[in-house]
Amino acid sequence: MNEQTTGSHAHAKADERGRPGIGDYYSATQLRTDRWSALRDVAEELALHGTAGRKGQKMLAEADKLFAALAPIERYWAFPGATAFDYMGRLLEHRKIPDFTHAVRRAARALISGAYRRRSVMLTAEEAENEDFEDEVALSPDARSLGRPYFEVLIVDDLNEHQERWLRQSLLRARRPEDAFIYEPVVVPSLEDALIGILFNHNLQAVVVRPGLTLKSQNGVEILNKHLQDASEDEDVDAISPDEYGPETCRLVHKIRPELDTYLVTDRSAETIATLDLGGCRRVFYNQEDFLELHLNILRGVNSRFKTPFFTALKEYSKQPTGVFHAMPISRGKSITRSHWIQDMGAFYGPNIFLAETSATSGGLDSLLEPRGPIKKAQESAARAFGSKQTFFATNGTSTCNKIVVQALIRPGDIVLVDRDCHKSHHYGMVLAGASVVYMDSYPLHEHSMYGAVPTREIKHKLLELRAAGKLDRVRMILLTNCTFDGLIYNVERVMEECLAIKKDLVFLWDEAWFAFARFHPAFRQRTAMSAAGSLRRALRSPERTRLWDQQQEALKDAEDEDWLNTRLVAPPDARVRVYATQSTHKTLTSLRQGSMIHVHDQDFKGETEQAFHEAYMTHTSTSPNYQIIASLDVGRRQVELEGYEFVQRQIDSAMSLRKAIGTHPLLSKYFRVLTLADMIPAEYRESGVEAFYDARRGWTDTWDYWSSDEFVLDPSKVTLAVGGTGWDGDTFKTQILMDKHGIQINKTSRNSVLFMTNIGTTRSSIAYLIEVLVSIAKDLDDLLDDASKMERRSFEYRVKSLIEHVPPLPDFSRFHSAFRNGSTPEGDMRSAFFLAYDEDNCDYVDLDDALLARLKAGEELVSSSFIIPYPPGFPILVPGQVISPEILTFMRALDVSEIHGYRPDLGLRVFTPEALKEAAGAASGG
Repeated sequence: MNEQTTGSHAHAKADERGRPGIGDYYSATQLRTDRWSALRDVAEELALHGTAGRKGQKMLAEADKLFAALAPIERYWAFPGATAFDYMGRLLEHRKIPDFTHAVRRAARALISGAYRRRSVMLTAEEAENEDFEDEVALSPDARSLGRPYFEVLIVDDLNEHQERWLRQSLLRARRPEDAFIYEPVVVPSLEDALIGILFNHNLQAVVVRPGLTLKSQNGVEILNKHLQDASEDEDVDAISPDEYGPETCRLVHKIRPELDTYLVTDRSAETIATLDLGGCRRVFYNQEDFLELHLNILRGVNSRFKTPFFTALKEYSKQPTGVFHAMPISRGKSITRSHWIQDMGAFYGPNIFLAETSATSGGLDSLLEPRGPIKKAQESAARAFGSKQTFFATNGTSTCNKIVVQALIRPGDIVLVDRDCHKSHHYGMVLAGASVVYMDSYPLHEHSMYGAVPTREIKHKLLELRAAGKLDRVRMILLTNCTFDGLIYNVERVMEECLAIKKDLVFLWDEAWFAFARFHPAFRQRTAMSAAGSLRRALRSPERTRLWDQQQEALKDAEDEDWLNTRLVAPPDARVRVYATQSTHKTLTSLRQGSMIHVHDQDFKGETEQAFHEAYMTHTSTSPNYQIIASLDVGRRQVELEGYEFVQRQIDSAMSLRKAIGTHPLLSKYFRVLTLADMIPAEYRESGVEAFYDARRGWTDTWDYWSSDEFVLDPSKVTLAVGGTGWDGDTFKTQILMDKHGIQINKTSRNSVLFMTNIGTTRSSIAYLIEVLVSIAKDLDDLLDDASKMERRSFEYRVKSLIEHVPPLPDFSRFHSAFRNGSTPEGDMRSAFFLAYDEDNCDYVDLDDALLARLKAGEELVSSSFIIPYPPGFPILVPGQVISPEILTFMRALDVSEIHGYRPDLGLRVFTPEALKEAAGAASGG
């Protein structure tokens, strides 16, 4: 990001009525919604009080200003549309206030409620009187589902008014009563307007590029031009020649929003078009005005994403009369409807969930373990949506997905480089697979009691250390968490390329449990495992990459490891791209609990891994999977392909609104602080120098170009709030204040912070409620301190100081004991340590007291026999076979969390006896 763009709107002031100025908005969509609401309010006042007098004239001037502010924005939307908007403009110009108020009121209400998506909204009073419809708010969900889904089509062509009217009428005539969907066209003249449109208008599902388009946009709205800056990053749009405008528009649309269908109308020869990169263009029309064919293709393209093979099959199955003679009494709801005691369950869930219950072995539906029908098609649709080569559904969470991938790829003795702070399922997966584990340390954030992510330099250092020891051939996999619970995101392509430069056949497992939504936003997408795998694979095939690799090999021919560490490494052209990602669909997208996916982009999957993967999948997947979870995965995929961009953008907008509210509220800022990029990511990992999404003095940092350069970025949808200033630790603030008093649920805390995660279901109302709650808490603290005695104040200040200043340092991974290591390199045999502890005679317990700390500082070696996992942070601080360092013991003694899994306060810390370690060392050495 260019630092000069930071705060470009920072000093835009609110208007006289206290409404935010343009610079207060992070999102153009929020700006549009609020401008319509403001225009409606002004129109209502004009209708009520009239235009006479000083106040009336002032209100008229405000209406003119708001209307003028909306004019350049509305060209990118089909509703209310240019004709209706011009009509309202004439009413305002001629001061026909009652008619103007009526039209604005109906337009604003239709926009807020979404009514325009289901019916034509009449804006004149005469038309409205003849309307026959129910109020949108009063419609039931069932009634809403009966309507045809609505979307908009962007047509890119520089047309005059007469030509545009003819084009719209031609598409209107192509409509048929049997069409499954309804759409309206949006016409823009230029390539740049097309790029703004696809990022601003979330209703768009298709783009039609026609021969008459121009290059440059004439809009002058700064918040819209932000979209253009984001879209054209890394692209020299000005260098495009006129004969390439159409093909380049298709390519850029596909690059920015690959889920959209594009269609090219051209007068160029087929031979010429065949040589060009058209992105994902679904069809080329050669200089013909066959509007019915275009119309049918548009509907067919949307329908391909709308289809839900398994959910549709499940609905059809539930309608069939069936006699149940297999092992599921609940199937068809029979065991419930015949019961005298569990009727409340049937009433609560309704009949459909039981009608859809069956067994895979009964032949009613497809099998998850051997999919050949609708489940197979649903997984293929998911692979298309998420950009993978293969996608597999899981009905028992990402914990199981992680174990499946590890078991499929790792053989006993293989070395795996693991993020020490990753989810506990990975650590247990290492035990099951018999991996030799090398733990890598993330950079610590001591003052916030949390870890960051593993620097690329640390990963390269471990690889080079193993290379020097002659063990590089045993290194099989690198396992990292992207994005972390706290929102830290890797530069995925850079990490993989630099590691492949050291060992060209490495396998990468990216745990993206909290990152399933990322595919559906242009900035996030480039940092996902599947997108980075595709990009890296294309890059490795380029002649330029071969040249760069040859040059670097020459430069590093006799280089020391330190030189390798200090060099941005280039992967060899023959490197194998082998990438897996596990995602908790249920955590960040629409799915029932435990619905997860495994995405695969592995060049060697078919030839090397497929059979082993199938066996691992069979090992960990139930033979009785929950069909409702599978159906929800299918429907969740449909949703994100059709409206994922809209929902993710709203999710980001919500988080940004929360940041701004806390950062600018004088009372909130006394006790709370949102942690910034600079707080979460040290400067050496932020090449751009960007420090915060929002700063009260400078405003928004509102471009995304630093996402392509910085080693780590922060997920803006996650808001970490420092609460040490309240005197409550994070766990107390979470349970006793937020949850018990105000009904606000969160997951993640640290000693002095809590994490608020927005998601695709977060609304502006929920953000407003959270802000209201935080203000209430701050007011209560103010009142408490105002009434406090001198000693009570001193006690409060001490608690705050202990949470903010006296924070125990976070310990690094110590090492595996020599009994579980082979040589001087750091990999450890955690499996043998894990099973050694099964014999109670091999273990003892020690108290976490001063005497134990003194023993450790004196050099005594004590070795953990268990996983020790405090919640929070939720990852092991000790694993079986790990030496307990004084730093780890100090950290454990300072923990004030409610749970420490693996630790028994009544007995102490479980460790191996000296005799057990001696026996294990003898077994490892062959003695």
